[in-house]
Amino acid sequence: MSSDTPGFEAALGRARALTEELSGRAFSSPDSAAHEALLDAMRYALSGGKALRAFLALESARLHGQDEAAAAQAAFAVECIHAYSLIHDDLPCMDDDDLRRGKPTVHRKWDEATAVLAGDALQAAAFEALCHPSLGARAVPLIRRLAEASGHGGMVGGQMMDIAAESAESPLTVQGIEAVQRRKTGALIRWSASAGAVMAGEEAEPLLRYGAALGLAFQIADDILDVEGDAAVTGKAVNKDAEAGKATFVSLLGLDAAKHRAAGLVDEACEALSRYGDDAESLREAARFVISREK
Repeated sequence: MSSDTPGFEAALGRARALTEELSGRAFSSPDSAAHEALLDAMRYALSGGKALRAFLALESARLHGQDEAAAAQAAFAVECIHAYSLIHDDLPCMDDDDLRRGKPTVHRKWDEATAVLAGDALQAAAFEALCHPSLGARAVPLIRRLAEASGHGGMVGGQMMDIAAESAESPLTVQGIEAVQRRKTGALIRWSASAGAVMAGEEAEPLLRYGAALGLAFQIADDILDVEGDAAVTGKAVNKDAEAGKATFVSLLGLDAAKHRAAGLVDEACEALSRYGDDAESLREAARFVISREK
């Protein structure tokens, strides 16, 4: 690792700090009590997370010589989209969760209407962030790709596939779960990992391959945590998939095979970074973190 390459923990902490800072700036100065409640819910939804997607966008930008001020807007944008998706996922009509990141979910702390509107506003805020003057002409491909990654062909489409699978006559196969997760979880991770290359107008394929392997490893790790995790540590309910009879990587592959598959995906992710040499060590650490985390 070169002397000016930040370690993973430091870089992840920086991503969290920037997300909090930009959230405080963007969602302040309410003009009514109702507006204040909405902004409070938006900031709340953004707080307490890992900021992994923000980290990926910032590191990708650093690898390609992009300035942090502009990259921070991309990082903030993807965290807004992620937070909005979690708010909506937690609603009674979706996953019906009461706990997220160790705190009451937004609809439990406020109400369902506020949760829906906070999610809607965070989605809009993401695209507003990508229109920041610091991004200039670089904004257009980022906006287009984020719309694709978060919409019907990406995250939302993956969520719809996941919901449809719950009432399907036949359970998902491993290949079916991979197809769902490449959209539901993987699309935003691929966007984040490739953002710097897109900003620089350079080849994004190596980082897209990294993001694809990382996203799948992340989901397998989530499935493992649902079996082995402690709700007090994960900050959300565990054993929900098994109780619902939902097909997961663990239920189909078995616990040991799922762990082996996740480890193999981490190797794939690290191999995709070979062209970047030691400068990409923080991204390699992120891949290893994804399958060793406890929450």
